[in-house]
Amino acid sequence: MARPPQSTASPNPVTTGGPSEAEAGGILTIDLSAIFDNYRALAVKVMPTECAAVVKADAYGCGLDQVTAALSRAGCKTFFVAHLDEARRVRKLAPEAVIYVLNGFAVGSGPGFVEAYARPVINSSVELAEWDQFIATSGWNGGAGLHVDTGMNRLGLSLDETAAVAVRMQSENHGITLLMSHFACADQPRHPLNDQQIRQFREIRTLFRGTPGSLANSSGIFLDPSAYCDIVRPGAALYGVNPTPGRPNPMKPAIGLQCRVLQIRSVPRNATVGYGATWTAKRASRIAVIAAGYADGLLRAASAAERDVLIAGKRCRMVGRISMDLLAVDVTDLAEGAVRRGSLVTLIGGELDLDTVGAQSGTIGYEVLSSLGHRYHRVWKS
Repeated sequence: MARPPQSTASPNPVTTGGPSEAEAGGILTIDLSAIFDNYRALAVKVMPTECAAVVKADAYGCGLDQVTAALSRAGCKTFFVAHLDEARRVRKLAPEAVIYVLNGFAVGSGPGFVEAYARPVINSSVELAEWDQFIATSGWNGGAGLHVDTGMNRLGLSLDETAAVAVRMQSENHGITLLMSHFACADQPRHPLNDQQIRQFREIRTLFRGTPGSLANSSGIFLDPSAYCDIVRPGAALYGVNPTPGRPNPMKPAIGLQCRVLQIRSVPRNATVGYGATWTAKRASRIAVIAAGYADGLLRAASAAERDVLIAGKRCRMVGRISMDLLAVDVTDLAEGAVRRGSLVTLIGGELDLDTVGAQSGTIGYEVLSSLGHRYHRVWKS
């Protein structure tokens, strides 16, 4: 069997990245120690089940290389990514880890899986046939996951297709090393689909005795131990998103975003601010113009919502439309001198956690997190 390549990367995570602090419009801080602690807390909660980690989408925007290194130090031995290129990056930092690629096996991708010593998650009968052909002609036996759809109706083989595979596995070697499914409503503990998916996955697993199973995502970990199976695979919870909406967040915050004030300007009563003149000053106002916009991951749709920032410890409301590089904030009620050109204001952090920012922006913390742009000066605290 081929062995994974040995890492040549430095064991010490990068501490800064992106443009310099002096030149950037904002500073994005990622607390790797919080991610480390979040992983360890989840690993202890699910013991003796194995706790994997989902690091797709640049580790949800937190930096794939830095986060992988931190999670490896925390004891993580199995990683899930979306694309093969992400698997290659994880492999450099975690040479002994098991790596599953969630988006599956594409035509012609076999050599890439061999190179990265990664395992595709097979998501359809067509993919399974292509995978079988590859392992038959190449002799590769690095393993693969098999995704069964228990109610998400997104990726995955149907229950009938999966049962047929189980029968064939009695005489054929598909190289399946993991049977998995995915919750659709785990963040809603009382949703009836949760119990249905747990029951269906339990039933289909009886046909794959000896093959490890994985069902629980971040929120699934907080449903019931019956969802743990052999491997849980938290994602957003590692980075501070609340896996238990409506209840206190059991995870540590891992993200902070501060952006720079470019200008304080006076706006007379009845004057408008921003594209489309969507906000009108009801009084003589002071407006702080901030160096961040939708090119930096601040969703333009939030312009229609009540979105706050923290300045001098107080909440101030964004006004007008968020543009590509800029946004405006009403600072009229702050004391003179509390904010000035060059000041840093908090867009994520403190009481404005990821879930609060997501709700104010008309979306969820997941999207806020994974949308954060690369024009910020980045600081990884370990």
